[in-house]
Amino acid sequence: MTSELTVGTGAGLDTADMVLNIGPQHPSTHGVLRLKLVLDGERVLSAEPIIGYMHRGAEKLFEVRDYRQIIMLANRHDWLSAFCNELGVVLAVERLMGIEVPDRAVWLRTALAELNRVLNHLMFLGSYPLEIGAITPVFYAFRERETIQAVMEEASGGRMHYMYNRVGGLKEEVPAGWTTRARAAIDQVRRRMPDLDNLIRRNEIFLARTVGVGVLSAADAAAYGASGPVARASGLDFDLRRDEPYLAYGSLTVPVVTRTTGDCHARFEVLLDQVYASLDLAQTCLDEVDKLTGPVNVRLPKVVKAPEGHTYAWTENPLGINGYYLVSRGEKTPWRLKLRTASYSNVQALSKLLPGTLVPDLIAILGSMFFVVGDVDK
Repeated sequence: MTSELTVGTGAGLDTADMVLNIGPQHPSTHGVLRLKLVLDGERVLSAEPIIGYMHRGAEKLFEVRDYRQIIMLANRHDWLSAFCNELGVVLAVERLMGIEVPDRAVWLRTALAELNRVLNHLMFLGSYPLEIGAITPVFYAFRERETIQAVMEEASGGRMHYMYNRVGGLKEEVPAGWTTRARAAIDQVRRRMPDLDNLIRRNEIFLARTVGVGVLSAADAAAYGASGPVARASGLDFDLRRDEPYLAYGSLTVPVVTRTTGDCHARFEVLLDQVYASLDLAQTCLDEVDKLTGPVNVRLPKVVKAPEGHTYAWTENPLGINGYYLVSRGEKTPWRLKLRTASYSNVQALSKLLPGTLVPDLIAILGSMFFVVGDVDK
């Protein structure tokens, strides 16, 4: 006598749940992430994100690098937010050393941080629709990225890893006429953004794939430590730039973009509207830079040593809150520098979001969490 086992067809038959591994090598997983799914037919019963495949031990490397070298390493864990990553490290070191950064450097840092935020968001605004079948938006998004990237490259010399922050300020003064060219680039991007916006925001196919899909409640977002656009799309009205200002944000009116539905479309819209807000903030900062003269850094000793003690600096990175816990024993290397990265916390929420959804919605939800795997596996 032979026995038959029907796997995952549903419809009232006796079925067995199927365990499916997506990744760790798969084009739809934003890098080397693995999802261990338990499926009943097309429906996800449980999901476990398995991380660590790209782990490069950044925090251990920090312990044997001096404060100047750490900037280069921290630059890379979220490769779409390099300037903002550098910023968190130097803010922590400056706080511990009691360094006051010149005003011109503070405003320039703020402008560049907002331009970096625009670059980060444009990447996701192009790649997310691509993942669910829309090819054209990525061309518009990259056109705008290239315009901003040219400005960042002119100032820092780098296209992706800028290495422009230094303990005490910036590497060097921006080139003559740079602020004028940066403002022109911002105007150009602002003028052309509707090309991308009108194409995708109200596209009925895109709406069908994203509205009501992957709903993350405000309570769940808070419980998982989600932050940034992912949390604000669920109604968590929290932004460090407004609520605990650093750099020049205390002198700015920071518009915080929020939604309440918490679905894939809300997360996409928050990112889209944040681009407009960040372009305006960057322009305001550049106007302020033009009014200021003076140095963009302070003179430091040949060997930078932070005094014994500890401090915590946190920043509103493009993907959420980044925290930097620095412990020093008075040497030229930190005793410990612990990173709290936005993507690491945001990815945890997948175990809550995916159960109950269908396999075709899985990629739409995964892409809408806007994470960088290097930021998870720092």
